[in-house]
Amino acid sequence: MTPVKHAREILPGSVAAAVATVTAMGRVMLSASAGGVIHERMGPVGAVTEADGRLVLSGAMHDAVVDLGVIVRVVADRTGRMKDRVLPRLELQDGEGATAFSLIGLDGLEPFDAALDRLGPGEALPAKPPRQTPPAAAAEPLPEGVDAGARLLASVTAAGQPVSVRFRCHGLEQGWTGIIGEVKPAMGFLNVLLPDFHLHLKEDAVAGWRRDEAGDVVALSAEAAGGGGLGLVFSGPAAAFAEA
Repeated sequence: MTPVKHAREILPGSVAAAVATVTAMGRVMLSASAGGVIHERMGPVGAVTEADGRLVLSGAMHDAVVDLGVIVRVVADRTGRMKDRVLPRLELQDGEGATAFSLIGLDGLEPFDAALDRLGPGEALPAKPPRQTPPAAAAEPLPEGVDAGARLLASVTAAGQPVSVRFRCHGLEQGWTGIIGEVKPAMGFLNVLLPDFHLHLKEDAVAGWRRDEAGDVVALSAEAAGGGGLGLVFSGPAAAFAEA
């Protein structure tokens, strides 16, 4: 018998079993945000493996590690919308019931539900109102020298060399490596929009960068105005950051 589909429900079984279903959902976006940073990977998940209290999401378009000491339950939410598109999601939640980050099914409800059927029925939760997405603002020319984030992105774009962009937040570490060809300022954010990676960096979120060097590799860790780390780290050849 097909399990009942609730608008929102706590998925049964382990976190590992729930997250493993994403390999059968087609294109998935892992979206994480904190401190003015939004870091997103998009595409099919090749594999989900568990070891040493962690889940590793891997594949050509995914590189993420989930801390099972932080994430204790998974909620399926079928209320997400973007215009006429249905965007169901898995909310990965901590022990206090806060959503640390989400895995969003970009191919809609059919593969999302088919993948979750293997788990059996979930525990119904009150539905949330549909998400409202504001209209996109027109892109503006990239301002030079406005803040540390803009300067670094301008340097990386001009260099045209591959860099790694990693983000650590509550219960997650996610990464991407490639060439950032263009930055589009819009709606108060500096936006990198690539087929398998989006970075949205709030203007003025980065007050400065802590620089570390190991051989020929430079790592720049973003710091907020108060001195705390933002969890965002760029790394690559020194020439990529010459103008940062």
